[in-house]
Amino acid sequence: MNNFRTLLKNVDKVIVAVILLLAAISLLAIASANHANGILGRDVIVQTAAYIIGTCAVLVMMTRNYTIFRGLEKYLYVLALLLLLSVYVPGLGIEQFGSRAWINLRITTIQPSELVKFLFIIIMAGYLDTHRDTLYNFKGLIKAGIVAAPIIVIVLKEDLGSALVFASIWVVMIFFAGINLGVFAKFFALVVAAVPVAYVFMADYQRERIEAFLHPDNLNLSGNYQVWQSKVAIGSGGFFGKGIFNGTQKELDFIPVQTSDFVFSVIGEETGLIGGLVVIGLFTILLVRMAGIVRDSHDFYGALIVAGATGMFMFQIFENIAMTIGLMPVTGITLPFISYGGSSIIANVLVLGLVLNVGMRSKSINFR
Repeated sequence: MNNFRTLLKNVDKVIVAVILLLAAISLLAIASANHANGILGRDVIVQTAAYIIGTCAVLVMMTRNYTIFRGLEKYLYVLALLLLLSVYVPGLGIEQFGSRAWINLRITTIQPSELVKFLFIIIMAGYLDTHRDTLYNFKGLIKAGIVAAPIIVIVLKEDLGSALVFASIWVVMIFFAGINLGVFAKFFALVVAAVPVAYVFMADYQRERIEAFLHPDNLNLSGNYQVWQSKVAIGSGGFFGKGIFNGTQKELDFIPVQTSDFVFSVIGEETGLIGGLVVIGLFTILLVRMAGIVRDSHDFYGALIVAGATGMFMFQIFENIAMTIGLMPVTGITLPFISYGGSSIIANVLVLGLVLNVGMRSKSINFR
């Protein structure tokens, strides 16, 4: 226990402070979006509970070295597949927002794909740590792709956004593992060639979102009207914003999915350019500190874990914010640590717990 207390002193306090600030911003933005139902509405309570549950799980997890997951990749892989397939179990899986990606636990619903992100990073870290020497040939890269493909394909069937997050994790970890760029170029060409085939098998709403992004001026296409309203809200916030709880676009319910996908629009309208830059600044600090942990990691396995987590957060942050201003298609990707969603918050906190675990065990420790 004394050793663990010593380790805790080495936790990256800047990252902890950033997450606390993002959590506070999250609760404030969600309270503002739902304040007609009371500041302490159900969404605020659920979000707070998710942060508490995730933090407790992380504290327990941090009492053990992150290497305890080493060698468990096959079991975690099976668990990941079972979680993803659980949405198709009659009476358990339910359809929401046009896709069957949730399971109903009666008291609440959870999105398995969010929790699988945590497992996916561990699975790929173990595989790449063992097979990094094979990534210099096309066959080795194909094998790495085959490992990830079942998870990505299952997720893609119901949730394009989450599938893109998994793909971004895979790409970042592959590059960090030292992929031969010539080999990757061939692999990328193969993936591009398969895109038309994947498009055929996409759900109608997924194809509509792609069409909407390619034709942003057509407000009749699904998603374009929502993005237009989001841009109006952010633009109307000006430099300093309209003030917390005073957003008119939000209040009139013009901003779509304001507590989740478009929560950044609420922040932009009510706190203006200044508030938006503060949020982006906090995310930048988080990513820079995570990159520092990658650099200082004592082993390649730990560095791969943090690299995967960095790739995940970086893509989600960029996609979500860019989506709200029309620079990226609407994919339903949430803004890490801010958007409403118990599954998302718990998963993000767990992934960050892995990062902190690697970081605190990468520093010199004096047990005297």
